[in-house]
Amino acid sequence: MTTFDPPRPWVASYADGVPEDLAPVDGSLIDIVAASARDYPDAVALQFFGQETTYAQMQDAIERAAAGLRDLGIRAGDPVAIVLPNCPQHIIAFYAVLRLGAVVVEHNPLYTPRELRKQFEDHGAKHAIVWNKVVGMVQEFPADLTMKTLIAVDITKAMPFFTQIALKLPIAKARVSRAALTEKVRGAIDWEQVVRSAPLPSSHPKPDTDDLAIIQYTSGTTGNPKGASLSHRNLLSNAAQAQAWVPSIQRGHGCVVYAVLPMFHAYGLTLCLTFAMSMGARLVLFPKFDPDMVLEVVKKHPATFLPLVPPIAERLLAAAEAKGISLRGIDVAISGAMALPHELVVPFEEASGGFLVEGYGLSECSPVLMANPVAQSRVPGTIGLPLPGTECRVVDPDNPTQDVEPGAPGELVVRGPQVFLGYYGKPEATEESFVDGWYRTGDIVTIDEAGFVRIVDRIKELIITGGFNVAPTEVENALRQHPSVADAAVVGLHDDHSGEEVVAAIVLDAGAQLDEASIREFARSILTPYKVPRRIFVVDELPKSIIGKVLRRQVKEKLIALTTSA
Repeated sequence: MTTFDPPRPWVASYADGVPEDLAPVDGSLIDIVAASARDYPDAVALQFFGQETTYAQMQDAIERAAAGLRDLGIRAGDPVAIVLPNCPQHIIAFYAVLRLGAVVVEHNPLYTPRELRKQFEDHGAKHAIVWNKVVGMVQEFPADLTMKTLIAVDITKAMPFFTQIALKLPIAKARVSRAALTEKVRGAIDWEQVVRSAPLPSSHPKPDTDDLAIIQYTSGTTGNPKGASLSHRNLLSNAAQAQAWVPSIQRGHGCVVYAVLPMFHAYGLTLCLTFAMSMGARLVLFPKFDPDMVLEVVKKHPATFLPLVPPIAERLLAAAEAKGISLRGIDVAISGAMALPHELVVPFEEASGGFLVEGYGLSECSPVLMANPVAQSRVPGTIGLPLPGTECRVVDPDNPTQDVEPGAPGELVVRGPQVFLGYYGKPEATEESFVDGWYRTGDIVTIDEAGFVRIVDRIKELIITGGFNVAPTEVENALRQHPSVADAAVVGLHDDHSGEEVVAAIVLDAGAQLDEASIREFARSILTPYKVPRRIFVVDELPKSIIGKVLRRQVKEKLIALTTSA
């Protein structure tokens, strides 16, 4: 195994107050909430539609929920699926599962039955904490996926009393809002019953630092589920790295974090679920991004720290301008998951008076690996500098043990305390993803003399749209099931708003006519909406290699030419 320490030119470019390295973490994720509850018991931890929960109240709810889950048979090491939007119950369930030493498996609650089932088949969890709007989907899984424990969560129960009353009014608006947020279910345990348990005894064993904490799913190029196994150490380290990166934001000093990103996503999970809790912050929860709802909160509690993606920044800025609401007070906004256009940075920073900087990460890395300095020295168009304690090299993708010449493009390989344990239940895939202890990101980058990293290409053919990964193979397989489609190739084309849009080139069966609406609707029945192609082009044939593999790069070049000339 390679043991040498490569140079770290990026350290000289760190903002003032950012350390070169961090001491190894200890304890577990549950300790960060316990510490904040000890140090700031009366501070607001969670805010949801105006309803506030203090750190002391949240810690008590976590201990009660953990006891209730233990009474239902959940034990250390058990995978427990969480299928929830952003809500207080999500955070309490997350930490309650970890308190028992069990393993959290996060899921997108907007997935189709097929997508959700594939992940359950992969991890095999027999316990699930599920939004009541999704319970029916889980109950319809095949018999071999039947849950031993199925807990239904009504997220409206965490809203203010008068909001709950308003949702029950017999008027059209209330009915629409109620239908979007909750649903009556049968055959599941009520979450409210779980949290009414007596608190878990303090003598109950706690998880260790290197225990598995979370299985975080990431889209592979084949579309088959791959769960990144993240330890308590991985996630604690990444939270500590994020804290070190913004020394201007002090723990317990009125930090406000907005959870506008979904917490089932690695990006939202770390910067909201773990970082915010470690800071003793007020975490403002939004079940989905609604610029008007966010602006109402901005008036009273501007975000000290705002994780987002470019489309959210764009919509928030436009809504603020339209309504004449100031964004002043937003200190640091960090953008990830897709390229951040410089033409968005300038007006956003002018409106907020704070910083909007780009970062970079992967689910396999907890997820944050790099970020631009929160300082005037940031370099637009780059993904910034490796975080403290993170090492990286640029290697020949065909010979990943060999570094390329300084400044030349090559594959980014990384190592650090936030790099995952491996893919859950997939030792071969894990072995393929590492070379001599360095994780292969699949991204082609350059590093300049000051240590700033720029992505120039991707080896992996994932499409990143609106911050979410889409595996082309998964979409192609769905399209090929349509009775009129003989073959399909799916690629990502640049889009100013979403980073990339999913675009398909299809070959129709003989005599078939293109009915784009029908094909898209068919795909939507199989795929979650962001994976459905935004545009579909009919071609006579798809370029293929000598062994019959579709050459997506050639497809992409052809579609770019078509759209440019149109």
